[in-house]
Amino acid sequence: MDVAAALNAAFKRIPSWPLYIMGVAPVVWLFYQAITGNLGVDPVKKIEHQMGLWGLWLLIVGLSITPLCRLAGLRLMKYRRAIGVLTFFYILVHLLVWLVLDVQILSQVWQDILKRPYITIGMAGFVLLVPLALTSNNWSVRKMGSAAWRRLHKLTYAIAILGSLHFVMLVKGWQVEPLIYMVVILTLLMLRSKIFQRRPADVHRPAKV
Repeated sequence: MDVAAALNAAFKRIPSWPLYIMGVAPVVWLFYQAITGNLGVDPVKKIEHQMGLWGLWLLIVGLSITPLCRLAGLRLMKYRRAIGVLTFFYILVHLLVWLVLDVQILSQVWQDILKRPYITIGMAGFVLLVPLALTSNNWSVRKMGSAAWRRLHKLTYAIAILGSLHFVMLVKGWQVEPLIYMVVILTLLMLRSKIFQRRPADVHRPAKV
């Protein structure tokens, strides 16, 4: 048995539901650290940044699933919904921390969205993420039909680009870290393109996602 087959056999025995518990635990721990005074002089900014960064990590993990299937033969599709829901959860918390704990003034929030391009871009990414979170269930797939549901969830590509651009514009000056995330996301999107799909003659060609 090769490595991919062995890993797929292991993945087959591991359900997706523990990911939700594992995904929520770091958030609880982060807020606990803030309450106990272990996040420095500006815990709100620390939480806000960390939640946004974790959300970006999960976007990258979600985009990696199809390339890993096509190029390495790893079958991780059953974890994709949990990863997507957790991505929304992290970015929602990121947004709420900014709204409720950081800015706090509703009129100022609206002004920031309109006047600060990096916030405008981040908010656009969140708005696109909302319908994906609302339709991440079997009922929506049946109601919309598989083809329409897949087309809608291709918004993930735009969301990932907007998220990486938000990070690049957020930091002061040209820093390497956000640029690395952008390069990784663009590379994953390229690997998901039709150019890198296997030919129909391939016996083990995975379903498009």
